[in-house]
Amino acid sequence: MKRILIFSLTYHPHVGGAEIAIKEITDRLGTEYEFHMVTLRFDSVLPRVEKLGNVLVHRIGPSVSNARVSDRDMPLRLRFAKILFPFSSALKATLLDWQYTYDGVWAMMANQAGFGALFFSLLHPRTPYVLELQDGRALNDMKARRPILYLLWPLYRLLFLSARVIKVISSFLEREVRSIGYEGTVAVIPNAVDVAKFSAPLSDEVLAELKSKYGKKLGDTFLFSASRLVLSRGVEDVIRALPLLPASVTLLVAGTGEDEGKLRAIARESDVENRVIFAGHIGHDELPAYYKMCDIFVRPSLIEGFGNAFVEAFAAGIPVVATPVGGIPDFLFDPEANPDKPATGLFSKPRDPASVAAAVKRYMADAALRAEVVQHARALAAEKYDWATIAADMRKKIFVPLLKRG
Repeated sequence: MKRILIFSLTYHPHVGGAEIAIKEITDRLGTEYEFHMVTLRFDSVLPRVEKLGNVLVHRIGPSVSNARVSDRDMPLRLRFAKILFPFSSALKATLLDWQYTYDGVWAMMANQAGFGALFFSLLHPRTPYVLELQDGRALNDMKARRPILYLLWPLYRLLFLSARVIKVISSFLEREVRSIGYEGTVAVIPNAVDVAKFSAPLSDEVLAELKSKYGKKLGDTFLFSASRLVLSRGVEDVIRALPLLPASVTLLVAGTGEDEGKLRAIARESDVENRVIFAGHIGHDELPAYYKMCDIFVRPSLIEGFGNAFVEAFAAGIPVVATPVGGIPDFLFDPEANPDKPATGLFSKPRDPASVAAAVKRYMADAALRAEVVQHARALAAEKYDWATIAADMRKKIFVPLLKRG
C-alpha cells in the first residue's frame, strides 16, 4: 500500500472547505492508500498524534486553550507557529519519513503548508508532491495583499514549478497556475458535497421545530447564507438588500468570524436589525435542515475558490443567488448569462445590494423559474459533485500520476 503524507495548516476540528475535502477523499481511498498528516496543533486539548478516519494526524507546534485560528484573532505564539510551519513541518516530516517512508506528498494550499512540502521535497527529491489550490484570490491580488510575496516571488514560483501535479478546484485557478509558467499536469477536480445527506427529506417535526426556533411564519421568506463571517463573502450586501425587499423577508446567517461585529453594525445602520438572525456556528451535520427550512441561498461573494455551500444548496433543493467570481461560473448557470445551459441559479453583481434584491424578487415572483433551477441544480450536484465521484477522480488524475516513478 502506498503511503502519502499530507501537509495542512489546519485540520479537524478546525474545518473549512479544504479540511472537509481531505477527510471526504481520504475516507473513500483509505483501502488503497495510507494517509498521514503534519498540521499545527493550535488547541492544547488536541492530542499530538491521533487517528481521524483514515488519516494519522501528527500535530506540532505550541498550543493554547480554546484556540482561535482566524488570522486576526490568533494569539502571538500561534502566529509564530504558523510562520515557522514551513521549517517545523519539513523537519517533522523528515523524522516521520525515517519511520514510515512516504511514497508521495500532498500539500494543501500554496501557503506555509505548501512551503513545508517544498522544503521536504528538496531534502527528499525522490518523493514527489502534489500541490492543491483552493484559495479564490488571483495571484496578482495576493501579491498586492501580501507585499512580502514580491520579495519571495522566486521561491513562491518554485513552490508551483516543483510540483509533479497541481490540483485545482476550478477553471479560474487553472488559468492562474498557467499564468505563473507551470507547464506540468493541472487537474481540475472540484470540491463536492455528500449529496445523499443534503438531499434527504426533512421530517415535519424537525422542520416545524426549526421554524418555531427562528420565528418563521406562514408567508415569510427566509434567505440563508452560510460561511465564515468575513466581508469577502458579501453578507453585508445581503443585509443592505433587505430594505429593498418586502418586510416578510428575513436573512438567517450561519457561521462565525472576525467581521460579525461589523455585520451587526451594518444591520443596525440599515434599520433591519430585526430581520437579520445570526445563528452562530452550525455543525455540518445540522446544515441540511437549515437549507431546507429556508427558501433561497444567497452569498454574493467577492472571492470564491469553489464554494461548497452553493452545491450544498443545490443538493438540498433551494435556489441560489451568487456572483460570477472565481470558481462559481463552473457550476452556476444564470439563464440570461448562459442561455445555452440548463439554469442552476441566478447571478447578482458584486458589491451591489440592488442586484441582490432584484435576483431575490425574481425568485419570489416566478415559481416556474424556482422549480426549473432547483431541478437542474439537483441533477448537476448528483452527476458531478458527489464525493464518491471526486475521490475516484483524485485516484485517477492525482495519485496515480503522482506516484508513478520516473
